[in-house]
Amino acid sequence: MKKIIVADDEQLIRKLLNDFLTAEGYAVLEAADGAEALSLFEANPDTSLLILDIMMPEYDGWEVCRKVREKSSVPVMMLTARSQDFDQITGFDAGADDYVTKPFSPVVLVKRVEALIRRQGEKTPKVTGYWGLTVDREAHEVKINSKPVELTVKEFKILDKLIGNVERVYSREQLLDDVWGFDYDGDIRTVDSHVARLRTKLGSWGEKHLKTVYGLGYKIQESADE
Repeated sequence: MKKIIVADDEQLIRKLLNDFLTAEGYAVLEAADGAEALSLFEANPDTSLLILDIMMPEYDGWEVCRKVREKSSVPVMMLTARSQDFDQITGFDAGADDYVTKPFSPVVLVKRVEALIRRQGEKTPKVTGYWGLTVDREAHEVKINSKPVELTVKEFKILDKLIGNVERVYSREQLLDDVWGFDYDGDIRTVDSHVARLRTKLGSWGEKHLKTVYGLGYKIQESADE
């Protein structure tokens, strides 16, 4: 289920969007201000789209969008009661993908959300590669210097998650939710054992690039001798 963060200081707007988006099968996370929106995004890096009101406490929508853009290309829709061209230009300069002015048609907004998420999916490369390793999502294959590496489904998903955002640290909790699912109630240390086996299977590439960030989680990073 794709996640959407809705950030607006008006509870009625959040509820309206939550109702319509939930009815279309999305999981909606609500934030009442910019700081809460950023915290939600940090805790849910697999978010598919953010809907940001411009005039919010703590951080306004422009600032939230700029901070998100420092780490991610996730689609961002700006939502505001203003209609001046200045707001639109500022929003797009901050990295926004779309702009909706209140009052709006919830049905039309949902269609625009669907279009943004679909376009983002089309942008996702089918093959990702770094330092001799390639991940082919369609063929479900991993190769190092053109030699196949046999991975389990869980190992493949962990690698795909990490390599999709090089240098970003993912916690064990994030990997557990993304790979095993939110309803998994097993031992979180299963993530450690899967990452350890994955690193072993990747050989010297894994030793160089699949790193443990103690106290935080795991990440893919460039080796000092690359």
